Amino acid sequence: MSSVEEIIGRTDPNDFDAILGMTNTDVEETIHYVEDNADCIYTWDYEKGARPQLEKLYEKAKKGQWNGETDLPWDTDVDQEKLATQEYDEAGALDAFIDFSGTGVEKWGRKDWIKFNMESQNWALSQFMHGEQGALVCTAKIVETVPWIDAKYYAATQVVDEARHVEVFSKYLDTKLSDSYPINIHLRMLLDEIVRDSRWDMTYLGMQIMVEGLALAAFGFLYQQTREPLLKQLLRYVMSDEARHVAFGVLSLKEAYAGMNQSELKERQEFAFEAALRMRDRFLQQEVWDRMGADVSKVLPIVSQNPERLEFQHLLFSKIVPNCKKLGLLDAGDGWLREKFGEIGVIQYENWVDTEDEVDAFAITRELEAESALG
Repeated sequence: MSSVEEIIGRTDPNDFDAILGMTNTDVEETIHYVEDNADCIYTWDYEKGARPQLEKLYEKAKKGQWNGETDLPWDTDVDQEKLATQEYDEAGALDAFIDFSGTGVEKWGRKDWIKFNMESQNWALSQFMHGEQGALVCTAKIVETVPWIDAKYYAATQVVDEARHVEVFSKYLDTKLSDSYPINIHLRMLLDEIVRDSRWDMTYLGMQIMVEGLALAAFGFLYQQTREPLLKQLLRYVMSDEARHVAFGVLSLKEAYAGMNQSELKERQEFAFEAALRMRDRFLQQEVWDRMGADVSKVLPIVSQNPERLEFQHLLFSKIVPNCKKLGLLDAGDGWLREKFGEIGVIQYENWVDTEDEVDAFAITRELEAESALG
């Protein structure tokens, strides 16, 4: 196996100097180029249903389409500052639980923490939007590179889904929130690596299992926490799509990995671990702390050890770990990935809910459509 340093560029996954040393130096760019090394694969085998589970998922995807412009109540008034103030009044500020001495944060008052809550929402929705564009690009690549017609059919529906997700997150940021953020460097590095890899199964692993799996968990967490009705409905609709997307990755990769040797599986394990750390690091919100004037190098090591923060970071892996287990990646190669997931504190999720079971649970129902119509 490769060393941790060879995989992620540092010997200690929690080396904050190294994590913070990676920054987005192109925050003003509007066009970002990445070399795509993949071969386009045509298939002349048009037999629909050769992979019955993918065909079934394809039919569900066609029935589950929704219109981001007309199915959501965009006339809902969103008072972001009021919501941030309510959050502060109910939960308090982090400095009630954490000693921020010497970071600059110890000087913050009520207005600063309310502003921090607003900036955190701006940041989170911005990263969701950027990640959805990454999914849009990667799923288009899957259509181009996967060799099975049933997978091409389904992936084409996901391209539409991802375009819709970018659209609704962008509209929410533009019309309901107070600001936006450029893409986080750790997220961009991961998306770039997924696009650059020539192997179609690595696009699946990086996007469908890792990025989409973590997004599904994050959307679910925010859905439970938010009191803003438009955002709640938006997230619920997006989650109905995301559950299918992750299931698509699991169904496709189970077949692909069944025919791989140990050397090939080791590469996938290493990539899954790298992706896990990149995704974890992006949730440190270093851009928010920096914009608020905090000493980021001092704040993040303190915040990252807060028990509530650690629990949130770990919960983000509740979709990823069980799917890696289902794909055989946890225990391949003498359990290397199991050991690594144990080291970062997330292995306890290996037996959590099967994402395939969530496809129907998260599907858009008549009740959900009626709820949206009522606003």
